[in-house]
Amino acid sequence: MANNIEVKELLDAGVHFGHLTRRWDPNMAPYIYMERNGIHIINLYKTVAKIEESSEALKKIAASGRKILFVATKKQAKDIVSAKAANANMPYITERWPGGMLTNFVTIRKAIKKMQTIDRMKADGRFDTLSKKEKLQMNRLREKLDKNLGSIADMTRLPGALFVVDIKREHIAIKEAQKLNIPIFAMVDTNSDPRQVDYLIPSNDDASKSIDKIVGYVSDAIIEGLAERKAGKDAQAEGKDAPKAKAATKAAPAPVEKAAPAPVEKAEPAKVEAAASDEEE
Repeated sequence: MANNIEVKELLDAGVHFGHLTRRWDPNMAPYIYMERNGIHIINLYKTVAKIEESSEALKKIAASGRKILFVATKKQAKDIVSAKAANANMPYITERWPGGMLTNFVTIRKAIKKMQTIDRMKADGRFDTLSKKEKLQMNRLREKLDKNLGSIADMTRLPGALFVVDIKREHIAIKEAQKLNIPIFAMVDTNSDPRQVDYLIPSNDDASKSIDKIVGYVSDAIIEGLAERKAGKDAQAEGKDAPKAKAATKAAPAPVEKAAPAPVEKAEPAKVEAAASDEEE
């Protein structure tokens, strides 16, 4: 993963552009290279190092079987994040963040189950027995739930980590994750406080090209982690089958051949008669 990250690619994508100097957060000073025309320039060598660190950690989380929830509700990030997260088979939130999404996860699961119940009603024919008004209400509810929660329908438990684009915008999600001690990975621009996250990637979180590049690296690392998990499961399954195969192919013990009984020699009649005559004499 580390060898695939090129500083030139990040430069071409505009990852190095920060915010105006008057809007900066002093805690981002270690990641700022210089100031140019009133704009802070991010040190891309530190960005590469942080991408590698974050990618390795996310790879391990994915390999452990836990989900990574992507959060990006800003316009320029929605489509990119939803596509990359879906490609990595991970849940994502790109519409409004539902309050209590993490801290009140049980209620969120109930809403998802309600959506799944409507789908089952349509499948088994019960939906057709409803009145026209009830059908309309059901369809509206289904569309609303699908828009906000459809992308997390497969997330049956709290995620193993959060990946956030723009922590200032997604501050509610950040606070909920902090309460539950869920690791937070994020693209952090020069106007944000990096102390709020566990793994930061200093980068431009406003340009679509920059978001596409960073999220692309992250999703590739997650896919690698999932591939390692699958390979481990396959190897484990093969290991369980190996003893059975050996037992089946093990040669049966060779049957013990019984020695044939020695033939009993019968005395010839002439010899018997001679012996009897000797005894009489």
